[in-house]
Amino acid sequence: MTVRESAPPVSIPPCPPVTGTIGPVVGLTSTSPTCPETREPTSIRCRPSRTAGTRCSAAPSWPGKVVNLHYFGRALIAFRGTDGQAAVRDAHCPHYGAHLGVGGKVVDGTVECPFHGWRFDVEGRWVEAPFAVRTPKLSIGGLPVREHSGLVFVYAGPGEPAWEVPEIPEATSRQFAAPIDDTCAARVHIQEMRENIVDESHFHFIHGQAEPPVQDWRVDGPFAEVRGRFRRRVFGWDIDNTFDAFMYGPGVMVVRTHGPVMSVTAVALSTPVDDRTSELRMLYHIRKPARAPFLIPLFKLVFRREALGEVREEVEIWDHKIHRARPVLLPHEKGIKALRRWYAQFYPPDGLAQPDTLPHAADVPSRAEVG
Repeated sequence: MTVRESAPPVSIPPCPPVTGTIGPVVGLTSTSPTCPETREPTSIRCRPSRTAGTRCSAAPSWPGKVVNLHYFGRALIAFRGTDGQAAVRDAHCPHYGAHLGVGGKVVDGTVECPFHGWRFDVEGRWVEAPFAVRTPKLSIGGLPVREHSGLVFVYAGPGEPAWEVPEIPEATSRQFAAPIDDTCAARVHIQEMRENIVDESHFHFIHGQAEPPVQDWRVDGPFAEVRGRFRRRVFGWDIDNTFDAFMYGPGVMVVRTHGPVMSVTAVALSTPVDDRTSELRMLYHIRKPARAPFLIPLFKLVFRREALGEVREEVEIWDHKIHRARPVLLPHEKGIKALRRWYAQFYPPDGLAQPDTLPHAADVPSRAEVG
């Protein structure tokens, strides 16, 4: 879900508007998705909903730089003002259409267009234009930004956000190691990424658990919580663990897992890129063992091999599955129905974004063909 500063502008088909976060560069996570059923080959029309969300990324920096982004089907840029305030604005200059992230630069806390030298501040206001007799009231659009926990969050809905993503203490605590940071893209709606946490059966086949985890589901407006316990085999040993997953809107989830071997806080950030592609960024914060901090490199090695490998397996499945608006659910899969009821609040009230049918995977171009 995060775009690296060294990466070229992303150009893949646009995804649904949800909340997102921005990281070293900028990452986005949104809270106003469009329903999976409305999409074409795993595609959703970018329609803002009543409540947008956020997306995040670790260690935001980019001082003095203009960063290219492409999320929510929009070309965007990120930069910082003289006071360090982060801004995410539309990428194209209203004057003559130049892309401010291609050749543009930060000058005195403003972004300067590479074509004619027009400058815009962090609020998007036009503040200077060479040879202009006066400065007209022009501006470039943008997204509301929040920054905390080493992350920059962007709200992709109408107006200002009606709720906030709380701080994530593990991101700045010395009791936790620097996070493992992993980003991948999949041709799937972000709603289905979120359904993973309540899809109990898949934990056996993808995550190697002997049986589905026991779960408890709670809802509080735009927030939801899933608590549970599970047993997992590690190096031949069956280990009992508990987890507590907090969902903040459709795009941000923080999962705290506790066990006798290690405790991990996973921050899952799901952001629509365009109509076909969503980005999943995972930040894993591993608690340092009080008596054996030297084990952290080993823990990270195991995590990279096991957890990241499992995510890749899920991405392969997501890339080729279709959305079932009315799946055949077994009694123990009631969590999926509950999550979908909760998630429905983030879609437009007019129902125009509600999906009906999706083409089969054979109709979807391979990853190499997209974009």
